[in-house]
Amino acid sequence: MTAPNRLEELFSHLFQAHPWHGVSPGPESLERVTAYVEIVPTDTVKYELEKGSGHLKIDRPQRYSSICPTLYGFIPQTYCGDEVAKRCADRTRPGDTIVGDGDPLDICILTEKVIPSGNFLAQVVPIGGFRMIDGDEADDKIIAVLESDLMYGSIRDVSKVPAGIVERLEHYFLSYKQLPLASLRRTTIAEVYDRTEAHAVIRASVKDYRDNFGDPSRRLQELRELLATR
Repeated sequence: MTAPNRLEELFSHLFQAHPWHGVSPGPESLERVTAYVEIVPTDTVKYELEKGSGHLKIDRPQRYSSICPTLYGFIPQTYCGDEVAKRCADRTRPGDTIVGDGDPLDICILTEKVIPSGNFLAQVVPIGGFRMIDGDEADDKIIAVLESDLMYGSIRDVSKVPAGIVERLEHYFLSYKQLPLASLRRTTIAEVYDRTEAHAVIRASVKDYRDNFGDPSRRLQELRELLATR
């Protein structure tokens, strides 16, 4: 076994991968991607990955009755930066200043199964998404189905999802930050897009990630080089 392969094997045996930085998003075709799930529909608190440590933390208790209707998390090694923001602006608000929200790309996962808690990886199939804008930040939400799910697993485009499911997701994202007496809505869904556009947004977010954090495939080599200098 070569030294780089042995180093990779040792790391995989000794350490758990960081859910954002240490897990591959999946094959380049994007027919299937890996998702990290933070929240399930029964959660009454909002869980969120602590970006530095990679641990799942309680972000805040849910103050109101809005509960996320699907599994919810993000695609590893993605980032909402300049490329995602430009795609959002070009398609919805040409000439306006839109920036990325600086988070990994969010994903909603449809499944018939009741899963009791988050903090796990899942293989999912992207089928569409929401072009969501939060203030002046691009905050896309990819919609996917759990691979091999009996009810949703054969769906390949968001247009085939029952309208009520999509409307429920839209309502959640438009209302979960809204205070009961507030008159101005901060978040908008400018577009519901299809599977092809979902793939394009994921590719843009992968490029944003590499532009901001470097090529993940180079990290072990960089570590070997650093260790060799000591």
